[in-house]
Amino acid sequence: MVVTIPDLLNPTQLEALCSVLRQGKFTDGKLSAGDDARHLKNNLELDADSERYSALNNVVMTALVQHPEYLQTAMPAKIAAPIYARYLAGMEYGGHIDDPIMGAPGARYRSDISISVFLNGPDEYDGGELCIETAQGSKAYKLPAGSALLYPSTCYHAVTPVSNGERLVAVTWVQSHIRRADQREILIQLNQAKTLLAKDASEDRQSESYQKINLCYANLFRLWADAN
Repeated sequence: MVVTIPDLLNPTQLEALCSVLRQGKFTDGKLSAGDDARHLKNNLELDADSERYSALNNVVMTALVQHPEYLQTAMPAKIAAPIYARYLAGMEYGGHIDDPIMGAPGARYRSDISISVFLNGPDEYDGGELCIETAQGSKAYKLPAGSALLYPSTCYHAVTPVSNGERLVAVTWVQSHIRRADQREILIQLNQAKTLLAKDASEDRQSESYQKINLCYANLFRLWADAN
């Protein structure tokens, strides 16, 4: 399931973030790529040791990890330190799949869900679409600034060449308590059903219908969840 979180970041935050980001020290994005993806990756990434990196995280990651839609969709156990990527004219990221296990020794995690947070608007660059292949086919995404896109890390995906302007994005990965994407989708739908029932004027959280759905949700989560 591909999920969009609109307006994760507001215009004031985005203006400040982009100003900080453009003043940062960038390195070749190939340095963070896995063996299979290294020859496909052509972008720049903010130096993770810089003070600017911590300042960006305080805004971007705080907004993300506290957002209800993120919590309900990702069911997170672990989240990676993000990458802040910059694509200038001529840069792209060819079709690839994310490494299944990521992170430094002692801090390894399984990549279940990939997340892109769009930091500048689609009118600021030409090209640069994030193309994701799912069972329903391939779709290109170029979201408004401040939006986040969550999708299964099992999907083949690419960033098309930027022909003009600059594309700024934060990218991170989540290890979910629920390993399988199909099981996460069932739980998401059950949770949506609970929310609809709770909002219905004729229902409340003590109703039999709500309680039965809540029971199924809790017990399926318990059945499928990884403890880590």
